[in-house]
Amino acid sequence: MQPGYPQQQPPQIDNNMTMSIVAIFLFWPLAIPAIINASKVNPLLQQGDYAGAQAAAAESKKWSKWALIIGLIGWAISILCCVLGGLGAIMSGNNSTY
Repeated sequence: MQPGYPQQQPPQIDNNMTMSIVAIFLFWPLAIPAIINASKVNPLLQQGDYAGAQAAAAESKKWSKWALIIGLIGWAISILCCVLGGLGAIMSGNNSTY
């Protein structure tokens, strides 16, 4: 280190842990690899492996996005089926109860 020069801080990399945890509530099979990769980012940064930390963060973001997309599509389909099923029951006019 040169005297008079401030020590360079390592670049901060977002580990996407928050998005991974949110994704686990929507579609957990894809959120698990996202959480595993997100948990690798900070130790890799501490070891000085910035390329590895960036790769783990990118993998975490990719898995989280897929989990969010699939989970939201699944929720939308299930809500649509419930609404259409309810409308179908109302429109059929069958009021008999068993």
